[in-house]
Amino acid sequence: MAGHVAPQAEKRRAKRSPIGSAPGTLIADPKAHPTRMRATLVSPDGIRTIDELALDAVPDLRKHWPLIWVDCVGLGTVETIEGLGGIFGIHRLVLEDIVNTGQRPKTDLFDDYAYVVLRMFDSVHRSVPEQISLVFGTGFVLTFAEDEGDCFDPVRQRLAVGGRLWSRKSDYLAYALLDAVVDAYFPLLDAKSDAIDRMEDELLAGASKEQASVLHHMRREIIQAKRWLWPVRDAIGTLMRAEHPFIHAETRIYLNDTYDHAVRVVEMTETLRETLTGLIELHLAMSQAKINEVINLLTIVSTIFIPLTFLVGVWGMNFDTEDSPWNMPELSAYYGYPIALLVMLAIAVALVAYFRWKKWL
Repeated sequence: MAGHVAPQAEKRRAKRSPIGSAPGTLIADPKAHPTRMRATLVSPDGIRTIDELALDAVPDLRKHWPLIWVDCVGLGTVETIEGLGGIFGIHRLVLEDIVNTGQRPKTDLFDDYAYVVLRMFDSVHRSVPEQISLVFGTGFVLTFAEDEGDCFDPVRQRLAVGGRLWSRKSDYLAYALLDAVVDAYFPLLDAKSDAIDRMEDELLAGASKEQASVLHHMRREIIQAKRWLWPVRDAIGTLMRAEHPFIHAETRIYLNDTYDHAVRVVEMTETLRETLTGLIELHLAMSQAKINEVINLLTIVSTIFIPLTFLVGVWGMNFDTEDSPWNMPELSAYYGYPIALLVMLAIAVALVAYFRWKKWL
């Protein structure tokens, strides 16, 4: 663990509307990627994918296909997002939440559609997730991601091979996408759990200064993840309990399974946070114990040399045996020097033996 430095946390600053701007104002982040649309058209007979979808082609595609999934990557082109909102009748406040990243995970229900915003991890190597917005209603599903790369590949593969997704409605496709987002949390938390286990083994082998910064960095990451993941349970629960015609009873059963996964995710983050808190306390206790051992050793060494210093100080005083026999007559002894060394050695050995008997050494 020596020389290990805690990695720098990846930062993603939230984009918000300017203070005092009118509700529903769409202002793109200057750093946001241009919006690129992909479409997956679904029918009971098969699917069709369009990698580069033009906005003016959406109304006609919606007329001829029972289910259309428009996947938008990048939030930098406000005109495209506004155009989609106009085609599918999405409220401007919802469009504002889509453009302004940093939203708290939630579900907003409207008469004709539902809006769900979550945090998505597309890789176990990313410590900060991106915002993913999902809007679905009768015959359509819209997803809006900040960057290229998502966790929807399993859903795309299921669409490619056919099966249940071809014959179900938009609410089932929305469930499959939400379930993929929630399931993507597990590899990340498993990786964090493995890292914490390794850190625990290293800590038990011996505490070091570098471990303190790593432990605090890991705990900060888990606390941030808990803040993002905790509302996911409520967002899925709201959708599961919704009584809307575009959410069918059978889909609620599957949403209940996703809700259970969200509960497990929250429990895992809480367990990891408590484990890291315990490791930090253990590190402090081991560091304090190590300091106490050093202090005890220095105290014992000082205690051994106190009587020796006293004897050396006494024998080092100026005496004259010619003036009086009480003026340290042993200073003139023939074997005085070796006797003095043996006396001091005997005192030191006796003190060491006493400390070992008391189990102070």
